[in-house]
Amino acid sequence: MRMAIIGYVRVSTNEQNAGLQRDALQAAGCGRIYEDIGVSAIAKTRPGFEAANDRLRPGDTFIVWKLDRAFRSLKQALDMLELFNAQGIEFHSITDHIDTKTPMGKCMYQVRNAFSELERSIISERTKAGLAAARRRGKRLGRPRKLSDAQVTWALDVLLRQPGRTVKELAEQLGVSPRTLSRALAAYTRR
Repeated sequence: MRMAIIGYVRVSTNEQNAGLQRDALQAAGCGRIYEDIGVSAIAKTRPGFEAANDRLRPGDTFIVWKLDRAFRSLKQALDMLELFNAQGIEFHSITDHIDTKTPMGKCMYQVRNAFSELERSIISERTKAGLAAARRRGKRLGRPRKLSDAQVTWALDVLLRQPGRTVKELAEQLGVSPRTLSRALAAYTRR
């Protein structure tokens, strides 16, 4: 019976290109590649990852391009290694040069995952600190508003002075959806 070589690809955003990972997995001999596109490593559910794991059988090999593409935490990585060992599944990480058939490979698997988790934590900490600093400086975060205060006050004035006019009609004039205009009006009147 031929053992399967199963690959897994993950990119965090839809704008990222999974081609590099896919090409490397195909070159490594993967017969089947599962993907999660636009899915964060910390997402609770990753359909591609779950499907790949459901497909694995004893003697199969699970391959990823890099460890951080597959595991969201050191605990998850260690739990998966334990599960792979118990089921007789080999694990390879192409760029990390990890092969869990050897004791050194298993050790490197654990060390690299510990550093990956540390890196994610540091990035998260820096991001939160940067956002907090921007807020303290008065920077408005998030998506830019679609309507200026002048446009919202104009729409409010028209609605009050011309009872026959509708939000839908004014939204069309302003080039936004009626829902966008309604939310802007509600926010403006709550001030």
